[in-house]
Amino acid sequence: VPLMLELSGRHLKKLPLPVCALGTLQKLYISGTGITELPEEIEGLQELRILALDFNKLEEVPEALCRLPNLTRLYLGSNRLFGLPAEFCQLTTLRCLWIESNYLYHFPRVLLQMPWLQSLQMGDNRLKTLPNGLPRMRGLRGLWLYGNRFEEFPKSLLRMTQLHILDLDRNKLTEFPDLSHLRRLRLFSYDHNPVEAPPNVADTVLVVGEGAQEFLEAREERLQALREQEEEEEIKPFCSLPFLPILTHLEL
Repeated sequence: VPLMLELSGRHLKKLPLPVCALGTLQKLYISGTGITELPEEIEGLQELRILALDFNKLEEVPEALCRLPNLTRLYLGSNRLFGLPAEFCQLTTLRCLWIESNYLYHFPRVLLQMPWLQSLQMGDNRLKTLPNGLPRMRGLRGLWLYGNRFEEFPKSLLRMTQLHILDLDRNKLTEFPDLSHLRRLRLFSYDHNPVEAPPNVADTVLVVGEGAQEFLEAREERLQALREQEEEEEIKPFCSLPFLPILTHLEL
């Protein structure tokens, strides 16, 4: 019995039902096949870890898919999705969700019930805002929001202190708030936004965008100057306390 099945690129109107009977299957790739829906029988793939459904014509995620108890990675990019079902939060083992290039006008609120999700790819959708409850996704480490319709920096992102990667390329942002408190951030990308200056971030963050190169060079010069200053400083000699005479006897 195969552990992986590759059907990507084949012209399929529907997922063949015999595939759903492969109970030990762990990886299933059905990208770019043209399928428009998934059968209820897909829940028979109880051992499935990775499911790639990108570049198809799916208009909804069936409830049956939400009953895959071992799914860790789900790729739904480049379909025709407007949202996710309420049952989606049943995917308690899901760590990576790619749902880029769909028709999401609103952030799927069911994701707020999935604090175990670590990587969320939502680029090239139609998002304008993010929910205030976003910090409930406390497991999130990477968030890709490029190519959406943000005109203001979402305030809820200021409380996402656990993020390592944040991508806001190709939006309509004109300014950034102070982001220096996001100490775990390692990469912040803001290219192709009409901003006048790079954001203020911690010294450990790599920034990518208009003016970023000059910003990084200036930061490196500043840090280098600090390093040189520390190296030049001599260790000051230890200053002992003034000599205190020893009291040898006590007169009563």
